[in-house]
Amino acid sequence: METAQIRVRFAPSPTGELHIGNARTALYNWLFARQHQGTFVLRIEDTDRERSTDQFKANLLRDLKWLAIDWDEGPEQGGSYGPYEQSKRLDIYNQYLQELKDQDLVYPCYCTEDELSEERRNLLSRKMMPRYMGRCRTLNQEQRTKLEAEGRKPTYRFKVRKGEIHFHDHIRGVMRFDGESIGDFIIMRSNGLPAYNFAVVIDDYLMKISHVIRGEDHLSNTASQLLLYEALKFKPPEYYHHSLILGLDHTKLSKRHGAVSVGEFRKNGYLPEALVNYLSLLGSSLGEGREICPLETIIQTFSMEKVGKGGASFDEDKLKWINATYLHAYDIKKLSKISRPAITEKDLTGLTDEKLEQFIALIQPNIETINDVNAYLGIISDRAFNMTDAAEKILGEQKNVEMLGVFCRLMDAIPEYSERQLKEALRELSKITGLKGKEIYMPLRAAITGMTKGPELDELFRFMGKESIRQRIGKAVGKINEKIE
Repeated sequence: METAQIRVRFAPSPTGELHIGNARTALYNWLFARQHQGTFVLRIEDTDRERSTDQFKANLLRDLKWLAIDWDEGPEQGGSYGPYEQSKRLDIYNQYLQELKDQDLVYPCYCTEDELSEERRNLLSRKMMPRYMGRCRTLNQEQRTKLEAEGRKPTYRFKVRKGEIHFHDHIRGVMRFDGESIGDFIIMRSNGLPAYNFAVVIDDYLMKISHVIRGEDHLSNTASQLLLYEALKFKPPEYYHHSLILGLDHTKLSKRHGAVSVGEFRKNGYLPEALVNYLSLLGSSLGEGREICPLETIIQTFSMEKVGKGGASFDEDKLKWINATYLHAYDIKKLSKISRPAITEKDLTGLTDEKLEQFIALIQPNIETINDVNAYLGIISDRAFNMTDAAEKILGEQKNVEMLGVFCRLMDAIPEYSERQLKEALRELSKITGLKGKEIYMPLRAAITGMTKGPELDELFRFMGKESIRQRIGKAVGKINEKIE
């Protein structure tokens, strides 16, 4: 493989948010380019005027940057083979349409949507593959003129040859398609905009794309595209068609499975490093049983040859585990900085950097996403303090309320908090109440944090200080007593 010649592309349509499946395709292309010192091209396929928006395009660029998937050529970057937006390349497509007209390889089609739908229904009723049967292929000029006089604007269809179309896919081996089963397909719409298969062939050829890496849902498109490569005497690229991402129920990943866009995962508190790490594992392998890998290692070890044919199931629990692993090892200053925008309690938005860093260091071992920071805000804010049902149940037991009263009296006798004095107080508490281990720690945690899990008690005491701990326990017991009464 001549690495200097490798050029790959990611060519999304700005008709919605960046789907996690498309993000994986972008990552595969990016890793392939970086691994082989090749060029990664970003091309925007925005010829769907009704659904494409500038906002979706802006969000797309933002999400790729957030994932650290940078491009060598494309929007904001430029390059020698632009423009990199299809809406700005219409003259180019018309030039090649004329070339196909000159070869008598295309023809105008005047069929309406209703007529095409009827043809599709008839074919299905006869248990035949739906395709265009060539109704307009043999129209003479007089018939065409008459249809245009009726106000019909033609699309242009490519004349599909008979015979087999085959190609070698680096993941799936030799793929074979029958020309007659494809039917003459549209390459130029009646509004003057190119169809996907036509534009992508022109763009990939002119942008010198050497390898096309995309989802298996494009396999049938490849057959049509190869016919165009053949007609235009272009050399086609090499192909890798990877599997699609599935839900845990083995159906195509969709909104009913939960978050499906990169933007949603970002808002839900996932780290870009963790998401990239997980996507690189999804349907592939980094070798030696590795799961948590820095980006440099992923670039070195990733291989398209290890990408499987079968669909990969998206498991958010696995992603959350990877995310938690990254968070637990994160630099405190950096984690504090990215956590601040996620804090929902208005009283705490003005928290000093030093205090926030201390708080983040306290809860860091307990969070799985950045947004989990909000679950622990009650530690530093009475306003944010809430008691879970599990905590209320624990504090609803009389023996636990009595134990907390004893603990508060022991704390009152301590002039100033220290880890040694806390341990002595807990030993004394055990002697007085006869309670041990979780029987003591769980009610204390419930009263102080309103939860049954969280930071270690000694770390909690060190962070909050004696007076805050004493007041919090008093308020918690008071609330429980009010409910009991």
